[in-house]
Amino acid sequence: MTRCPILPAADPSPQPSESRSQGSPPSRRHDRPLRIVLAAETYPPEINGAGAFANRLATGLAAHGHEVHVIAPSASGIPSHDWEDGVRIHRILSHHWPLHPTWMICMPWETGPAVAQLLDDIRPDVVHTQAHFVIGRYAITHARRRGIPVVATNHFMPDNVRPYVRAPRRLLDTAARLAWWDLRSRFQRADHITVPTQLASDLLTENGFDHPVEAISCGIDLARFDDVDPVAEAAAGSAPTVLFVGRLSQEKRPQDIVEALALMDPALGLEARIVGAGDQEDVLPRLAQEHGVGDRVHVLGKISDAQLDEEYRQATVFCMPSTAELQSIATLEALASGLPVVLADAVALPHLVRDGVNGRLFRPRDPQDLARALTEVVAASAQERRAMGEVSQEIAAHHDIRRTIGRYEEVYRSVIDARAQTPRG
Repeated sequence: MTRCPILPAADPSPQPSESRSQGSPPSRRHDRPLRIVLAAETYPPEINGAGAFANRLATGLAAHGHEVHVIAPSASGIPSHDWEDGVRIHRILSHHWPLHPTWMICMPWETGPAVAQLLDDIRPDVVHTQAHFVIGRYAITHARRRGIPVVATNHFMPDNVRPYVRAPRRLLDTAARLAWWDLRSRFQRADHITVPTQLASDLLTENGFDHPVEAISCGIDLARFDDVDPVAEAAAGSAPTVLFVGRLSQEKRPQDIVEALALMDPALGLEARIVGAGDQEDVLPRLAQEHGVGDRVHVLGKISDAQLDEEYRQATVFCMPSTAELQSIATLEALASGLPVVLADAVALPHLVRDGVNGRLFRPRDPQDLARALTEVVAASAQERRAMGEVSQEIAAHHDIRRTIGRYEEVYRSVIDARAQTPRG
């Protein structure tokens, strides 16, 4: 078995609570800091919603005084153990997945021993897995063998992977059914199952889950948007802009924005600003040129948080055309920024817009209908868009990350107490 030891801290400033001795059981006081392992299949610098949520949850829990460890694939492929924002990050051996431009995956025969050794070294009070793939699978298995309670959060839909697999539809449908079965068989071994939205909970039930599933929003840091003025109009003479933020991949469908722009009245002068990285980053400028809107489509790639905040402040409208969102952190941030939103009528996105009040819904994969929805918002008066933005901020207020962190602390203590009261066979 390959040993994966915890290395000495590179930065002594964010030291965790004193390690418990091997012979002494943990205290059950409800005010004591917890030792938490987050098992994540994706984590920054990888850019996606699941990774962003895991990072915000980890740093938020650490800020509350808990000792937080994250087990994640190495972005470079090389194992490492480092401190990042008060969180101990254990990046394990990983490999590039050829079917996706940025995903790093871990091999079962390498991951199982590494996760087992980390759990033995860390001795957490609770394990919180963010997926059921390789790291999450072994986190659940090895935690249960050690009597450690498990919380499992699902961010996955088979549709997230379908665009990257070329196969007959019948085969893809069969694979999707097997994927749901695999998710169900793994996650129903957890002590508590969560998802970002009630719709995502319903989706699990529809696909055979018979254990309780709790909806807990991924949440965003609303304090970051405290001084935002809803729809602060851009400088006089500047063009209106539609903003997209997210992974530039096929299931996110940023290409629909480009095609819709080409269908809109050029007199509106609408420009698209597209933030993110992925396999479509080089495709989108070429597509824009082919549709005659190359001068009005700006693909910005990865940008800093400060630059992103400025993009939110300057945008006229935010658009998310994705057909595979169990929640959308980028959309939540746009709402908190006071932007009207135009969202695909798919999966969880309709829950983030009051159609005709703070934006519009459009038919998924329909650039013509997207052009209609964008036109309605862009052609509205500044006063009308300001009213839309105020409603957007009201919706965002229900998704404060502080609520999310507080609820997960309650969940952790609940499963820890329940496990402590369960007689050992």
